[in-house]
Amino acid sequence: MTIPQTMIAARMHTVGGELRLETLETPRPGDMDVLVRVKACGIVPNLGNILANWTTWFPHMPLPPLPAVFGLDPAGEVAAVGRQVHGLKPGDRVYVNPGRSCGSCRHCRRGDTISCKHYAFQGYFGFSEHAMQTFADYPGGGLSEYMVAPASAIVKIPDNMDYGQAARLGYLGTAYSALKKVNAGPGDTTLVNGISGTLGIGAAIFGLAMGVNKILGTGRDKKLLEEIKALAPNRIEVFSITDGSVADFAMKHTDGEGVDAFLDCLGPGGLHETFRQGLLSLRRGGIAVDIGAIAGPVEIDVHRLMDRNQRLYGSAWLTTAEGQEMADMVGSGVVDLSLLETQSYPLADVNSAISGIAQRHGGFSNYVICP
Repeated sequence: MTIPQTMIAARMHTVGGELRLETLETPRPGDMDVLVRVKACGIVPNLGNILANWTTWFPHMPLPPLPAVFGLDPAGEVAAVGRQVHGLKPGDRVYVNPGRSCGSCRHCRRGDTISCKHYAFQGYFGFSEHAMQTFADYPGGGLSEYMVAPASAIVKIPDNMDYGQAARLGYLGTAYSALKKVNAGPGDTTLVNGISGTLGIGAAIFGLAMGVNKILGTGRDKKLLEEIKALAPNRIEVFSITDGSVADFAMKHTDGEGVDAFLDCLGPGGLHETFRQGLLSLRRGGIAVDIGAIAGPVEIDVHRLMDRNQRLYGSAWLTTAEGQEMADMVGSGVVDLSLLETQSYPLADVNSAISGIAQRHGGFSNYVICP
């Protein structure tokens, strides 16, 4: 594969400013890296906020130094590999997990890379000031023709998964990782707040594939909720939060016992009361996981949590191993991602694509940039 000396990338120079198309030198992979020819990079509703408001809302979670190439969820083809990379080769179809860690701290050494203090999303943001070193090591995201990533971050994708679907693996995987944390499986009933959104639909898709008996989904838009129910009418029940109590809905469908697991997929603007209702829906010994990141302090009865032997987790992303599991599930036919409605844009239209995401079909919509 011939690799050009230069490439086109979209860079942000000022917070809130439009991304500019620029010609940059094509990066070269290090010994344990791969160079990926990006075919699709996912963009989600939160991207506009990241670019315009993040430094004001979350100053402790830094953006990469500007100017920077953003782009969180890239998929493409391996163009070149470093001399110490043996399990990948040019031509491999891949998804790039953007989660980066130092690789050598005690958390990384025991496989808990997301707990690393240097953890950052390549092409997006970091979780502490220590992420700045991570950005220096891997500065460029997926809104470019080529990008470099460590070989350990690569997920091989099957032939029946297109690049647009692969570019959704990060957000689908956030839900999948949460399902694994609650040990979701046969016999279980799982409540998903925000089931029709970008994260929630992943909980529905992979919850079904993992054998969850019953999925209870909440949201606002009744039409979207009915479309979610249609995915598995005998296993999914839906409820609009405009119609009453989420806890009452959950108890009705569990004979008063409560759900085994509760996944909250509501974003920063979500209602605190809806989250609390989800906690009240848990059975004794039940597990709650927040993946949507409702903003602000939420009042929780910790005494009740202890008395009922319940657990509450925060879950930030997925591991590369989990990404590979998901890709393998698609490859084997256990999961079908054809329900995603992919809308592709060329790199030249990146700004209009980001501003137009609000007009979407809930979590079914899948927006990607194709450099």
